[in-house]
Amino acid sequence: MDNSRLLLRSGLTLAAAAALPAALAGPSAAVSGISVSTTGSTVSVVTSACTQINGSWGTAALLTSRQANFAQGRQVALSGTSVSQSAAWSSVSPGTYTVVVVCSSGSTAGSQSVVVSAPASPARPTISSTSSPAPSRGVMGGLGGAARDYGPLTLGVGGALVGAGIVATAWVLRRRSKPYRL
Repeated sequence: MDNSRLLLRSGLTLAAAAALPAALAGPSAAVSGISVSTTGSTVSVVTSACTQINGSWGTAALLTSRQANFAQGRQVALSGTSVSQSAAWSSVSPGTYTVVVVCSSGSTAGSQSVVVSAPASPARPTISSTSSPAPSRGVMGGLGGAARDYGPLTLGVGGALVGAGIVATAWVLRRRSKPYRL
């Protein structure tokens, strides 16, 4: 068996394996041929329908509702392998778009609508005109803006340790001040 027949068989097997998940997923997935997703303001498309011709897989376009055809959209060249090709658009404004993928052979791999949501606005802090009450117990302390309210048990143990340290220091100093006797 020569190499061309082996390559042809391998290619057909690969194509069948790539088409199987789309066929199992149902008619809507098989008709489109593309999968579109959004992450924040980035829109991405994945397909396995295109073949490479003269180093090109094809082109994907992102169209707004006011754009009528492929040429008016924001176009990106597909990149990838014979198993999967993809394209992405970043900094996409919120709105409804249509993603169209045209393979380098001229055939349309599919089109799909996608909605890009506005990012959730961060919660604004509320500023109260009343002063905050003093802590009911303990001492507020910290470094670099960090603060902690220490409870009575922690303060009691800390005070006992400081007191023991003072008593031990006084005992050592008192003992050193007395001359040694033989």
